Amino acid sequence: MKAQVFRGVKQLSYEELPVPNLEADEVLVQVRVVGLCQSDIKKILYPLYEPPRVFGHETAGIITAVGADVKKWQVGQRVAVMHHIPCMRCAYCMNDNFSMCDTYKNIVTTAGFAPSGGGFAEYVKVPGHIVENGGLIPIPDDISFEEASFVEPTNCCLKAVKKAQIAPGQTVLITGAGPIGLMFVMLVKYFGGKAIATDLLPSRIEKALEVGAEAAFDARDPDLAAKIQGLTNGMGVDVTLLAVPSDKAFFQALDCTRKGGKILFFAEFPDQVEIPINPNILYRREIDLMGSYSSSYRLQNLAADIVFNHRIDVKALISDRYPLKDLSQAVEQAIAPTADTYKILIYP
Repeated sequence: MKAQVFRGVKQLSYEELPVPNLEADEVLVQVRVVGLCQSDIKKILYPLYEPPRVFGHETAGIITAVGADVKKWQVGQRVAVMHHIPCMRCAYCMNDNFSMCDTYKNIVTTAGFAPSGGGFAEYVKVPGHIVENGGLIPIPDDISFEEASFVEPTNCCLKAVKKAQIAPGQTVLITGAGPIGLMFVMLVKYFGGKAIATDLLPSRIEKALEVGAEAAFDARDPDLAAKIQGLTNGMGVDVTLLAVPSDKAFFQALDCTRKGGKILFFAEFPDQVEIPINPNILYRREIDLMGSYSSSYRLQNLAADIVFNHRIDVKALISDRYPLKDLSQAVEQAIAPTADTYKILIYP
């Protein structure tokens, strides 16, 4: 099978690999489409993992083989693949911190080498723990593979929305109107909130309005805080979701978030970035700072429901489609997006 192998920082190699062998409790999925995620891009651009590996985790495809002990799944079924599932027994899982679970981190779908997602390949192997514990989601007949590939990123965004306790009537500032920021706009609106978005690209500012933002501004606008105060009766927003790794965006969030509000870090910052802050700002204004990483097993069914029942329009986020052999080109476009670049999908 063909796969894009990570051979080092900024080094992707389009190679022939053996199709993974199955154990008795495992399933093999032919990848029909896989989303290109910002986390994949970071893993390719920075020395975070030892090569060789095959990344890619927003996967949808067709089951082409099942192990001898697999009874719940058959060849030919269309599925969205969750690349990891928590153990549901450890102290982290007992506190709903599923993404901190060792099982969640270490038992991962693979196309070969150290298990790392494996979606950037023609076939991906799903370990028995994931097969048995809800990591395969049947795709309804009227849903495309493209739409199904959004279940995992929807879950990640949904986790952040739930963690920030966004409620009907609240106003939410979303910094960054790329694919993730736009999905936040859709989800905030779906849950009854009012979204305000910022970005540097005029086309993304316009796109945010198209998908449901109440207002959208250039992030460099010197009057941004005043404009947001004007939209919120002088209060500021209830919640800010940081969808870009920018210290400037964080300080804007402090200026724009009301007393008693929340600021949630969703985008991963480079490790060398440090943000100085006077702790009295948090103390006196009672601002809550929080982070949200990866997905939540508890929200998996809700994420699938939101995508499969078109409660948000994930197709509106798709801008580009690349064959697997051109993954490097897709990554370059994602790093330096054009005016019309949003979600990029890859086809093995």
